[in-house]
Amino acid sequence: MAGPAKVRSIAISEGEIAVARDTPSESPDGEGLATPILDRDGTEPITPDLKTVFLGGLFLLAVVAVCYAAADFVLPVVVAFALMLVLQPAMRGLEDLHVPRAAAALLLLALVFGAIAGIITVLAGPASEWAQNLPESIPKLQQRLSFLAEPIAAFQRLAARAQTLIHMTGPSPMPVTMDGTALGDRLIYGTRYLVSEFGTIVLVLFFLLVGGDRFLRRLVEILPRFSSKRQAVEIWQQIERDISAYLLTITIMNAAVGLATALVVWLCGLGDPVLWGTLAFLLNYVPILGPMAGVVVFLLAGLLTIDSLWFAFLPAGLYLGIHLLEGEAVTPLLLARRFTINPVLIVIALIFWYWMWGVPGAILATPMLAITKIVCDRVPSLAPLGHFIEA
Repeated sequence: MAGPAKVRSIAISEGEIAVARDTPSESPDGEGLATPILDRDGTEPITPDLKTVFLGGLFLLAVVAVCYAAADFVLPVVVAFALMLVLQPAMRGLEDLHVPRAAAALLLLALVFGAIAGIITVLAGPASEWAQNLPESIPKLQQRLSFLAEPIAAFQRLAARAQTLIHMTGPSPMPVTMDGTALGDRLIYGTRYLVSEFGTIVLVLFFLLVGGDRFLRRLVEILPRFSSKRQAVEIWQQIERDISAYLLTITIMNAAVGLATALVVWLCGLGDPVLWGTLAFLLNYVPILGPMAGVVVFLLAGLLTIDSLWFAFLPAGLYLGIHLLEGEAVTPLLLARRFTINPVLIVIALIFWYWMWGVPGAILATPMLAITKIVCDRVPSLAPLGHFIEA
């Protein structure tokens, strides 16, 4: 078992923070996690201070309220911060090649968002073709799903009876109508909102990449004690290392899922393998909800494209098998040494952040939960919470 890491010095000069360690790890498992906080006899965990718990709960509620009320501002900043963690190793590599930080940041932004624009351009044609053919395919889909007509009719009768009871016991609801002008206004507002959020993400990400460790240096400078300075540097380094590794790993695995999905749908005769592979790649970023939506999409596509009814279920079944292999075996094996988080809390965080911020919140749920655990493991007063989050 490796002993606790001893930090010799924290030097702040010319935008660099150097931390020299005598041993590589601070935890028994060698992954930089803090050891459990024990009492004086070294046998029992310290009981959390109730005052600290209540104050932490109030602070957490305040943070949640701010995240909900100021989502238009907070969400782009959080997304930019997550992208900065992914791009930070590339920034350091370009700095080692003596590329100025501003030029390196512009280059990385051009590569990332240029790739996104290229993917959208490639997928625009097949997606629009499927959208145009969809109205003509509705009768075929209804014919394929005719065996569900009786259960759906029973459910509709049950819903009609429930609505009748509601009308008998309460006031009748006011009718809601939406004309074409209102729908057009909502589309215009949604487009303007997306463009604004995208511009904010790009702007904040650029200055985060250019600034580098500036915020960390200022934080270290104002902290009063050397132990606090060391703690702040260790927390930042572990967040950057683990979250960037997590996002890079799931991106590689999602790309593998996309390639495998494109291959199987091509073999099944579904057509447009690039479209379906890219869709599988993107949906896999949203845990649980994304693959569930993918199964439904591939099931409908198979019913609309493949003549044989039983073979029409094959693309959805193969996609589900690929996802189970990746999500239950490969990715947990690759991330097990870095992330040991309670799966129940992952599901709760996924539902909560999806309610808070929609699909971006669902994508960021696991990284934010991992950051919370890293901070709790390093702060003694929050160690019980970190132990609770751990699997």
